[in-house]
Amino acid sequence: MNCPKTYHKMRLLFLVVMFLFTNTNKSAAQGIDLGSWNIVNLKYTPNEKWSAFAEAQLRSLQFYGDFHYYEYKGGVNYKYNKNMKLTLGMGSYQTYKEGGDFVLPKNNDEFRLWPQVTLFQSIGKFKIEQRYRAEFRFTSNGYRNRFRYRPSISLPFGKTKNNYKPFQVSVSNELFFTDKEPYFERNRLQYTFNIKTSKATTLQLGYLHQLDYKINDETGRKFFVVGFYYELFKSVNSKEDINNELKDN
Repeated sequence: MNCPKTYHKMRLLFLVVMFLFTNTNKSAAQGIDLGSWNIVNLKYTPNEKWSAFAEAQLRSLQFYGDFHYYEYKGGVNYKYNKNMKLTLGMGSYQTYKEGGDFVLPKNNDEFRLWPQVTLFQSIGKFKIEQRYRAEFRFTSNGYRNRFRYRPSISLPFGKTKNNYKPFQVSVSNELFFTDKEPYFERNRLQYTFNIKTSKATTLQLGYLHQLDYKINDETGRKFFVVGFYYELFKSVNSKEDINNELKDN
């Protein structure tokens, strides 16, 4: 009875795989390098207002080769209301030269302090997020200010269980500005697919395209994104808490 449906599903899957394989070969033929962008994020939520987080990232300019960057950071979040979250974070950000794994001397050795405001909105099944961040950067090349704005849209889907949907697709575009020339520093476009294996655990796969303008800390590239997010709850959160937020980076 289900043979025709199964056949069409297998045929569709075969076409998708062939499409991806063909485009991957085309990209390789054109010499487009795909780096890796790896994230581990831990979050503790003791109540509906407050949470704390810690995160580490490791990046490479080739596909798990030529590792050039790592960071570790942490901070606290305060949920002002269901549509606004305030964050204060800090961390260490280390950028090495190109041409191998952690090539010295470094391009940048940085400590960063950053307050952040995130606004949430729902339109039908879609979740809209706007993130505003100011960065106070103490770098090996002197003190710098930077300002970041990231609008994003996401769609949770799948059968609801335990007040969350197991899947989410999202797209975001982040703009980086400074108070000195050239003012506009960077553009970061990202597509992600999240899988919630449980209320506490989220796995992320994605594609990120970063374009840099006249800056010498991190090199712009195309990256394959892999993320692991684990959240520890002390109390039961609302449905909005679980579904609304786009995973950070």
